[in-house]
Amino acid sequence: MKKSSHKNVFKDGAISAEFVGNSIAKHQTKTSIGAHNIFLGQVRADQIDNTTVAAIEYTAHEEMANAKFHEIREAAFDKYDLTCMHIYHSLGVVEAGEICLFIFVSSKSRKTVFEAIEYIVERVKKEVPVFGKELFTGVNNDDKTHQWKVNS
Repeated sequence: MKKSSHKNVFKDGAISAEFVGNSIAKHQTKTSIGAHNIFLGQVRADQIDNTTVAAIEYTAHEEMANAKFHEIREAAFDKYDLTCMHIYHSLGVVEAGEICLFIFVSSKSRKTVFEAIEYIVERVKKEVPVFGKELFTGVNNDDKTHQWKVNS
């Protein structure tokens, strides 16, 4: 089977603030950029049926997901005048309060990055085959310990 040539967007575990900061710092030499916009998806400690989400365990059909991320990336470059775009998504367990999705776009103008980030985030949430299993805290033997997350 032929190996996909698409960029792997997946990171093991949570995406650290240091990783986000380093990504921003790397763009300081690109002086044609006038604006950046960042979306950080964070795991929420939702209350569900008298339990609390402690973490989400992310899995994906990686090759299919990377192909879909690539398709969304190319469509965004076609639709918007972007200078740079980076997308990273967690795999494995990410605890409540930690970052699981990092999307970073750059352009000459601020209006472009605002429009592009919304377009990209909405497509990622609707189209990419990444699955989240919500892991609960405070459960007793009568309660379920997890459920599959449904994006709203």
